[in-house]
Amino acid sequence: MNYFVTGGTGFIGRFLVERLLKRDNAVIYLLCRKSSQGKFFDLMDELGATEQQLIPIYGDISQPLLVSDSDLAKLKGTIDHVFHLAAIYDMNMSEAEGEAINNEGTRHVVNFCNQLGGDVRLHHMSSIAVAGTEWEGVFNESMFDEGQRFSHPYYRSKFISEKIVREESTVPYRIYRPGMVVGDSNTGVMDKIDGPYYFFKMLQRLRDHVPKWLPLLGITGGQMPLCPVNYVADATDYIAHKTGLDGRAFCLVQHPAPTVGEFMQIMLQAAHGPEFAKSFDLPDIKVPHKAKALFDKFAVSDLAHTISKAIGAPVSTLTYAFNKFEFDDKQARHALKGSDIECPRLESYADKLWDYWEWYLDSSAFMASKALKVVKGKTVLITGASSGIGLTVAKKLAKSGAHVLLVARGIEKLEQTADMIRKIGGTAFVYPCDLTNMEAIDQLAEQVLAEHGHIDILINNAGRSIRRAVVESFDRFHDFERTMQLNYFGAIRLIMRLLPSMQAARKGQIINISSIGCLANAPRFSAYVASKAALDAFTRCLSAEVRQYNIETTAIYMPLVRTPMIAPTKMYDYVPTYTPDQAANLIIKAIVSKPKRIKTPLGQTAELSYAIWPKINDAILSLGFKLFPSSAAARGVREEKPSAAAIVLANVLQGQHW
Repeated sequence: MNYFVTGGTGFIGRFLVERLLKRDNAVIYLLCRKSSQGKFFDLMDELGATEQQLIPIYGDISQPLLVSDSDLAKLKGTIDHVFHLAAIYDMNMSEAEGEAINNEGTRHVVNFCNQLGGDVRLHHMSSIAVAGTEWEGVFNESMFDEGQRFSHPYYRSKFISEKIVREESTVPYRIYRPGMVVGDSNTGVMDKIDGPYYFFKMLQRLRDHVPKWLPLLGITGGQMPLCPVNYVADATDYIAHKTGLDGRAFCLVQHPAPTVGEFMQIMLQAAHGPEFAKSFDLPDIKVPHKAKALFDKFAVSDLAHTISKAIGAPVSTLTYAFNKFEFDDKQARHALKGSDIECPRLESYADKLWDYWEWYLDSSAFMASKALKVVKGKTVLITGASSGIGLTVAKKLAKSGAHVLLVARGIEKLEQTADMIRKIGGTAFVYPCDLTNMEAIDQLAEQVLAEHGHIDILINNAGRSIRRAVVESFDRFHDFERTMQLNYFGAIRLIMRLLPSMQAARKGQIINISSIGCLANAPRFSAYVASKAALDAFTRCLSAEVRQYNIETTAIYMPLVRTPMIAPTKMYDYVPTYTPDQAANLIIKAIVSKPKRIKTPLGQTAELSYAIWPKINDAILSLGFKLFPSSAAARGVREEKPSAAAIVLANVLQGQHW
């Protein structure tokens, strides 16, 4: 089977080409510009295709002669399927761009197909955008020119390009109308921030700054006809090779599609943020016909621009927030019947989309230029690197050019972290190690020194926390032993094994993650705070000894951070915490500025309070001890929400352990 593909190096194109290559005796001719041949060879390497399977044809859809005369003569009568995917998808595009690429480009592809002869079939990648921006009600797959309005160049260009296929193609054709294309439902892979992704930064801010216990109000809004890119590729590949479907259009969307409110709630759950207690519909504002043009121009336009500026999304992307249309995909579902191919529901893969966005697309993960210069080329060993703070700081350092050595107990999560870092161009090495095992730590130190020569920065981040009152621990002495084993003995064992190499190099930095509890003396955390206090005292003593060797030490009195370590304590869903990103930034600050200690304002206040007014300090902490119940495990009961008074106290003393 011979294929000709335009837009094969694009986002949907890469997925489709991968599927076509799996067909028996597939030969794919891929149209690309001479200036973009690097993308072709990158795709060939990515897919593991041979020169016989994937063949470049140099040309340009913006030119009337799509390919050279010699290539056209070579291809005549040999092509079975032409897939036209090349187009501009940019909500900031101009009319001229839409006309030149999406419209005239499609016309050139249609003319090319008409000249090929043989049994060629054209497959045109259109869009649900052909329905326009103001359609009300159901828009089914048999509908096309319904007199709909187009207020944006992109929507208009997709309508016109589909019209060109319908009216000017003399060969059989099939049309595919994907909805709002998002990342792969299995991996989350996405090529850029677009469509629904414009809302992710706002959702991140809600997660980071709004307590999980606070119920939110949202809008129901219109439907968001989503579809993951792998579904678009799978469905297109299958339908293209099925007989009896020429001349039809196929909507590729989730059915029924989630509303804007449902989308926001699902993505907030994936981000571990607060929930919407209630969503409501915005009322229809009835405007007299004569005044509608002025109303649209001023009232609607001003509102849209205000919302656009607030959430950082182009005005054109807000169309779907208040739409009143629904897309019917009955023909697509009927064509796919018996194939096991169906559009997955957003809730089944939202976490993949969110994780990929935070790792690869969120620009806030990048460090400032000063920090980047400091860490570039440095070898940094991070313990507890497979989740939470350790994972986040590893990502930031690796993106900035550091060579990160990832240490944790489980190899699977470490490998996943390392793989993600390598995909963003970073350098990562995996070292699984049980940091409660002293012999294992010795072996770890020996291996990393043999392989890397020295460690520039050691970040002792791994830790264990136990939230249980002393009066509930009379039969649990092992809690104190195992907490001390990891948080203190494990950390100083690693320091003592790596310190000689720093001493010999006469440079290095040791960063120990301590706790705000060492400053505030949090009740119920005696085991945890004692272990961190021991490490803190060790660090203070060590600092004076190693100063002559240009070795810096920093203790970070970390406040409560929303990590997997605190996840079992459901009460913390109602307590304001630092995010892993905020915590990681404290570590970055330690690397850049090399202070002796880093404390939050609350930590500094707590330390002063205990030094000056210890009894007042105890009285406040005793109040918290009474207001916040012990864990369900300690009491043998079901976990309860904290009282309103407890929530108020937690918000006043943000970041404190309770």
